[in-house]
Amino acid sequence: MTVALDTSAPEATSAETENWDALRRRDPASDGRFVYAVRSTGVYCRPSCAARPARPENVVFYATNAEAEQAGFRPCKRCRPDGPSQSDRRAEAVARACRLIEEAEEAPLLEDLAAAVEMSPHHFHRIFKQATGVTPRAYVQASRAARVAGALQQAGSVTEAIYEAGYGSSGRFYETAGARLGMTPTSYRKGGMGETIRFALGVCSLGSVLVAATERGVCAILLGDDPDMLLRDLEDRFPKAELIGGDADFEATVAQVVGFVEAPSTGLALPLDIGGTAFQQRVWQALRAIPAGRTASYAEVAGAIGEPAAVRAVARACGANPLAVAIPCHRVVRSDGGLSGYRWGVERKRDLLDRERKEAVQ
Repeated sequence: MTVALDTSAPEATSAETENWDALRRRDPASDGRFVYAVRSTGVYCRPSCAARPARPENVVFYATNAEAEQAGFRPCKRCRPDGPSQSDRRAEAVARACRLIEEAEEAPLLEDLAAAVEMSPHHFHRIFKQATGVTPRAYVQASRAARVAGALQQAGSVTEAIYEAGYGSSGRFYETAGARLGMTPTSYRKGGMGETIRFALGVCSLGSVLVAATERGVCAILLGDDPDMLLRDLEDRFPKAELIGGDADFEATVAQVVGFVEAPSTGLALPLDIGGTAFQQRVWQALRAIPAGRTASYAEVAGAIGEPAAVRAVARACGANPLAVAIPCHRVVRSDGGLSGYRWGVERKRDLLDRERKEAVQ
């Protein structure tokens, strides 16, 4: 279907007006929804094309590239509507940089990463942070720390694992080890040995809840029907940690968590002790950016972290999340909007989403 643009005509449809507004804004979100052709130049473009605006009487809308080409128009060499969109190209560049970081024996320099994806260092730094939420340097640090986390289970010593992960000195790793592993490297390697974790069980409208915390912050919020199962889950996660039943002060922490579970939109004013791999941390950070009352698909989350092909890996990261509601993996749905699996039960996922939607419209 083709539509000639003339927004001054009284019979102009709402679709025409919407498309013209998209052209005026050069809206990248409209790319792929339609293309527009310019009679005076003989080319067709994406809505986001940065070319000088055409006169309305010279513009024709087409639903697809094929329709525009069948009408005799050629693709614009500036916005390349017959190729990947700018956002797709940027996502691919960031994904490629992430792979280079994760596969590199030594920490790559910003200039080398930018050159590998054919961008200037300044532009690459900005695009990378927009896509992942962290700077390239922070991602390098997280990736190397994740290597240590994996190597700690096999290496002969902590020092050996640190050097195998590409750290030039153990001191640099220990500076950020707590933030990356959720505890010291030695404790992590030994299943939490030497770590003290306080915990307590409570009850909320979703069933039983177990809250656990290290001295750095809440490290687990587990939901379920059987309190004993929740405790076994915590023991399996930290089999050699010293688990201590919460005292009166810790009961106040549990009360805050329960209040947050009942009304997620209020936020949780407690520090979190988040472990996980570099990839999991990127996914979990993206989940925390989804507002209460809204949802995103696994594919959208994968795109948000610059890994559009990692849909299954995103789903696994959601399943590994130990902090129910605080890291809102319940806000991730299938591409068709349907509810998929949830570590703590699909019915709890449905209840949480319904509750948040009701709060959002109040």
